[in-house]
Amino acid sequence: MTSIERTVRVSYRHQVHFTHRVFDPANLLLRDTLAAEGARARHKALVIVDESLALAQPGLVREIENYFSAHAGTLELPCPPIIMEGGERVKNAYFHVSDIHSHIDRHHIDRHSYLICVGGGALLDMVGLAAATAHRGVRLVRLPTTTLSQDDSGVGVKNGINAFGKKNFIGTFAPPFAVINDFQLLATLPPRDRRAGYVEAVKVACIRDAEFFHAIERDAAALVEFEPAALQRLIYRCAELHLNHIATSGDPFEFGSARPLDFGHWAAHKLEQLSEYKIRHGEAVAVGIALDVLYAKRLGFLAAASAERILSLLETLGFELFASELLHTDSSGHLLVLSGLTEFREHLGGELTITLLKTIGQGFEVHEMNLPHVVEAIHQLQERHRQRSQTVISAHAGR
Repeated sequence: MTSIERTVRVSYRHQVHFTHRVFDPANLLLRDTLAAEGARARHKALVIVDESLALAQPGLVREIENYFSAHAGTLELPCPPIIMEGGERVKNAYFHVSDIHSHIDRHHIDRHSYLICVGGGALLDMVGLAAATAHRGVRLVRLPTTTLSQDDSGVGVKNGINAFGKKNFIGTFAPPFAVINDFQLLATLPPRDRRAGYVEAVKVACIRDAEFFHAIERDAAALVEFEPAALQRLIYRCAELHLNHIATSGDPFEFGSARPLDFGHWAAHKLEQLSEYKIRHGEAVAVGIALDVLYAKRLGFLAAASAERILSLLETLGFELFASELLHTDSSGHLLVLSGLTEFREHLGGELTITLLKTIGQGFEVHEMNLPHVVEAIHQLQERHRQRSQTVISAHAGR
């Protein structure tokens, strides 16, 4: 018997643009992005819009239609923008993916047409899966509309939905054709969603860029007030660091077992599941980072002063660092959150690989976690939360 073996190399262009008022007809960014590929005179695009965004910005659908009308010589909108539910629930059933597939079929969206998704991270994940699987890949343009999706998930190369009680069990790696971050789309976000993306910036700063961490500390007061310039600086640098990792890590589709950009995520994913997604992703990641920071401190990897800086910054930015779900147990009394380590290893494939910190700006990998120390770190978080709550109560009582 003989064999034939070849190495196949495929390169991708990953472009992320930043703008204001992307659907203003005078803003040519979207038109030029879609027209940049192919020899077609007109470029067809099916547009999906997050329902909560459409409600918050009632003129948005009309703006999209007017944009395509203004550029009708170049762009074609085969049907009015399709409004779809956003949020984590949209990722909990394959039905929504099939619904997108049916629209792609009905409106003859082919591999040289575009699927544009205007929405938050969960909707982008689901629509991205539909785009990656229809015709084995339709060009996807993401317009993220939350802080978290603009600085993290929306600029990545992952798509997926939840299944079997596990987050992102079904999915693909497929870089979008383009990402366009329109800062104006963040204007109507409620405070909870506007701050959610801050934690991903703290995460990537912790593992990659100490100066960025310092910058977030310097901007913390402005970020708490959602000052636009500070918010835009954070989004831009966080997105840049994520793209740098995707382009230079040597493993953009995660064939190995290392996922440094998932620092703090092994517990976060489990907390989301245990809370039935009442705890949102950014909030869960804040707790997961805090847990791994205290764990690293307990084992002597991370200096106490550095650990305190990270925890204090997360609290200053408005995050709770403890969730009661951390203490949920099964019938045998075992903490359910610890099963997140097994699920994380299975999701990675191969051996367990967890990113911890040596210092702010420098992560490293471990392949096992000392469960008694993890449990102690959980109780430390619980005690910190109790003391912080008491301080707040005392402060209010003294007024």
